[in-house]
Amino acid sequence: MTQIRLYLDEDTMDGDLLEALRIRNVDVVSTAEAHMLSRSDEEQLQWASEHQRIIYSFNIRDFYRIHTHLMENNQEHSGIILGLQNYSIGEQMRRILRIIATKSAEEMKNQVEFLSAWGEY
Repeated sequence: MTQIRLYLDEDTMDGDLLEALRIRNVDVVSTAEAHMLSRSDEEQLQWASEHQRIIYSFNIRDFYRIHTHLMENNQEHSGIILGLQNYSIGEQMRRILRIIATKSAEEMKNQVEFLSAWGEY
């Protein structure tokens, strides 16, 4: 079981979130660090997949559309986590950590997880 490695798109690449995740030993890279700023969502997801990373974005509509298109065309991606901008940095971190503790990178392949589903139990 391989641990999830994250890729934060431009919407989610808050420095405080990056630091909070890294302090907790999460392997995470931002679009800025990957030199992928201003690239299309399709390019972002392709980069994430090529580097075995799960992309995290607030862009629910577009990434779910891309996911659906890929699945309909028997194409693959490494996984997508979709969240809402109204979550605090702490809440995003807790929910992301819950996903990482529960799912492997292999289990995320071709899957979409909504951060809203990973709240308090």
